[in-house]
Formats: sequence, structure tokens, C-alpha cells
Amino acid sequence: MINRRTFSKALGLGTGAAAASLAGLQSLPTASAATQNGTTAPTALTVTPGTHTSFAMLKQIKAGLLDIGYAELGPAHGPVVICLHGWPYDIHSFVDVAPLLAAEGYRVIVPYLRGHGTTRFLSSRTFRNAQQSAIALDIIALMDVLKIEKAVLAGFDWGSRTADIIAALRPERVKALVSVSGYLITNLEANKQPLPPKAEYAWWYQYYFATERGRLAMEDKTKRHDLTRLVWDTVSPTWGFDDATFERTAAAFENPDYADIVIHNYRWRLSLADGERRYDRFEKQLAARPVIAVPAITLDAEHDPFTAPGDGSSYRDRFTGKYDHRTLKGIGHNVPQEAPTAFAQAVIDVDHF
Repeated sequence: MINRRTFSKALGLGTGAAAASLAGLQSLPTASAATQNGTTAPTALTVTPGTHTSFAMLKQIKAGLLDIGYAELGPAHGPVVICLHGWPYDIHSFVDVAPLLAAEGYRVIVPYLRGHGTTRFLSSRTFRNAQQSAIALDIIALMDVLKIEKAVLAGFDWGSRTADIIAALRPERVKALVSVSGYLITNLEANKQPLPPKAEYAWWYQYYFATERGRLAMEDKTKRHDLTRLVWDTVSPTWGFDDATFERTAAAFENPDYADIVIHNYRWRLSLADGERRYDRFEKQLAARPVIAVPAITLDAEHDPFTAPGDGSSYRDRFTGKYDHRTLKGIGHNVPQEAPTAFAQAVIDVDHF
């Protein structure tokens, strides 16, 4: 088990800041979870959700089409974990997870996806495209420029989809995978088929964004704020977050490309907006529903309206490597922020498969 000094060094914090961080952390029971190869993984510290409210420092780096903003914690030469957020969220979904992983010696990278936070397009002429393969290639470009050959990828929502795609198409870059909601790679043809009414109801904003009214709402600061807050409230019904927690994330929605990226993402998924031909070959591969062969843990949240029925059975055949599935009781859609210890433990465990 790490001590206070080691924890402080891992987070890059002074002793005072480390003491404040440790105030919300306790040891879990001493028994470590057994992994599938018979070895044991370290047990993550327990953190009370909301213990941390910010990252000490953000970095910027040019990668591919973007100048990407990201948080980084942990030792510079530690094994890498890349944490990927969803919509309508940002890097603060991992504000409690990242210190837990850094304390175990991981180098943790948490980037703002395109259109979010401090991530900017390098050229005003670049089409504000949010199709799935474009976002995945952003993360590969980030890995390239940071000289990260291989990483554990962990995400939820858009982040799960992005991690799934990289694991499926570029498995040599992925050591292991944690994917909330399982296999989220979009098949455009299959996506044209209606879902059961209850599932369609949960996707109300996707259809709203298909209209001009929805686009205008996303461009209006007040309406965007209230819409995204409503999504938080409805998809995480048991999460007792406060206004300040939401506002810290909502600041990332002030990115000048945010509305364009969000609207294009959801319209593209419904085949109501075109992608770019440069990504056609990747989308063709993804349409075939490629399997994911890297070690993987999938997480389902009990109170997430997007959790598929069947305890992971609907996508189990897409994971052909070492695998585990976990259902998190009492948790909603924003899994890493609602259940940071469980999420961090999944990362540690899958890394020891």
C-alpha cells in the first residue's frame, strides 16, 4: 500500500494538497481481486465521489488536426492509461479516478475530445466532423505525438465508443480496455432500425438534435446549459451531485466548436449528416462489427437508461480476449464520476489479466 509521500509524488502535489486529497481516501479491505491468469491485482484506494474538484494543471499539444488540451497525472514513465469522456461531460468525469490510478504508478492522460474544453482545431477550414472514426483517430494522433506505443484505454459514452474502435482496429496500440456499456461501435445501417419504445424515449435529445430547433438550442448558451443539466439529472437519477460539480464541466461546453461537434455526431449516427471520405475505409471496417481481442472489462450501470438488458449478453460475442463483466448497483450513466473506485479498480484489474 502506498504511503502519503508516494501518493503526493504520484499526483505532483505538495504535502498540503496531498493531505487534502488523502482526507477523502481510505484503504479497501486487504484482499486483492484475483485476475483471470491467477495473479492478483493491487487494490485501489477508496475515494468518496467528489473528493477532488480539479486537475492541478492542464497541458496542450498539437496532434493530428487538433491542439488537444489534456490533464496528466502520475509518473512520466509509468504504464499509460488514457481516460476518455462522453457527452455531455468532460475531463472532470475522471477527476477522482485519475489520482487513484496515479497513486498506483500509472501515467494517466485525460484529454478533452474535439469540440470540448481547451481542445481546438488547428485550421478554421477543417470540417467540424464528429463521426466515430475521426474521434478515434484523434486519440491515436495524441498517442503518437506523446510517443505512447501502447496504453490501457478506459471510457464511457463517446469515450467507450472511441476506445472500442481503437481496440478493434489498432489492437497493437491497446494493452487492455475498460468500456462502460460494452460494445458501442456504431453500425449506420443497423442504427436505422427502431429500438423498443423505452429505449427510444431515453434518446430524446438525439432526435431533438436532428431538428433545426435542437441545433439552435445547442448554440444558445442558456438553453445549452439547461439541456445538458437535464440530461445529467435524468441519466444519473441517484447521483447527488451539486451545482458546482455541473458548472465545472459545463465550462467545457463554451468551446466555439461545441455545438457543431455535438450536432454532427448525433446527426451522423442517424445517417442525417455525411462524414468525410477520408474516413470511409475505417467506417467500412467498423460496419462489419469487428471483434475486440485485447483484454477487456465491460461495466454496466444499474440506473443508466442506456444499459442494454441481459447483463452484457447482447455484446459478449464481440469480446474474444480475456474478459470480465461487472454491473454497478445504484450507479447511473456517468460511471467514473459516480463510482470512481470501482472504475479505477476495473482499470487496475484489466491491466493484470
